[in-house]
Amino acid sequence: MPDEVDTSVPSMARAYDFLLGGAHNFDVDRIVAEQAEKLMPGAAKIARLNRAFLGRAVRFLLDQGVRQFLDIGSGIPTVGNVHDVAHQIAPEARVLYVDKDPIAVAHSELMLTAIDNAEVLRADMRDPDSILGSSQARRLLNFDEPIALLMVMMLHWLPDSDDPWALIAHYRDALPDGSYLALSHVTADQRQDQIADATDMIRESRSTDQLTPRTHDQIVRLFDGFTIVDPGVVGCGLWHPQGPGDISDNPEINAHVYAGVAEKKPASA
Repeated sequence: MPDEVDTSVPSMARAYDFLLGGAHNFDVDRIVAEQAEKLMPGAAKIARLNRAFLGRAVRFLLDQGVRQFLDIGSGIPTVGNVHDVAHQIAPEARVLYVDKDPIAVAHSELMLTAIDNAEVLRADMRDPDSILGSSQARRLLNFDEPIALLMVMMLHWLPDSDDPWALIAHYRDALPDGSYLALSHVTADQRQDQIADATDMIRESRSTDQLTPRTHDQIVRLFDGFTIVDPGVVGCGLWHPQGPGDISDNPEINAHVYAGVAEKKPASA
């Protein structure tokens, strides 16, 4: 564990790891995750549905011919990491993971030691130039070929004051035509009281990560400049489900996190 980590302050990356059944978390993270489950029943199921969406999105992107992935907010490694999914289909695929959490980065470095075409960078998603201009990006990503930008369960940690719409536009403008954006985002369109209670609980936990749920229209706006692929921006359990583990029989749980994938097409297209 990096010396700088304060184990008395919860991390949402580690709380998410706990909800997924991971072991890289502390008591304070587990308390927050368990409180979230009490305030918003089904939180662990929602986390797993979102993780399943990530795997389906990666496989979809591989089917479109994409062979390089920029996973921003990659989190603590767990089952079904992007390179694990991608390399089952295309061993030549290249993956750059980005996260600001020191534990997520430390574990990713250990996991990727023997993997030549995947690497992790510690950086803040709000500084796109440092990410896109990093030595890791220059080594792994060819900006003359399509790149898949993944921002899964990340942008709701940015307040409106950080203007996530402008941030996505900055990344979009740096990507070549034929690239894709895949993202998922917590919404308050369902169970508003419960998500409000969970948001307040996180705020009171002293975590530096603060939740900003958004409406469907606000999340669709994040795809401005891209062409959204079918079935559009939908509940993550409803985006190309392929089996029982991908979807819930509870409509609210399916729709509690919106997800979508979109392509950057040439201006003349």
